[in-house]
Amino acid sequence: MATINRLPITKARINLGQIARRAHNNNEYFILEKDGIPVIGIMAADELEDYLELRNPKVKASIAASRKDHTAGKTRPAGRLLAELKRSAVRKTA
Repeated sequence: MATINRLPITKARINLGQIARRAHNNNEYFILEKDGIPVIGIMAADELEDYLELRNPKVKASIAASRKDHTAGKTRPAGRLLAELKRSAVRKTA
């Protein structure tokens, strides 16, 4: 489970480099507070990008369609797909 740290903005300002390093390297989260009220969060940029991408309606629709295909049995394990692709490639070169 990820570590969630709470600290005042003034303390975060002083330690911003360390906070950024911990968020990036250790996948820690930081909630910065002003007068005890949470106002902003810090997380690793790649995780934030993933979060923002999941909010995209096109991505949500694609995930829903994939889930529907999986539930309907229209998918196969990646290992089986790769084996099929290799066999197909061998037949084409033969």
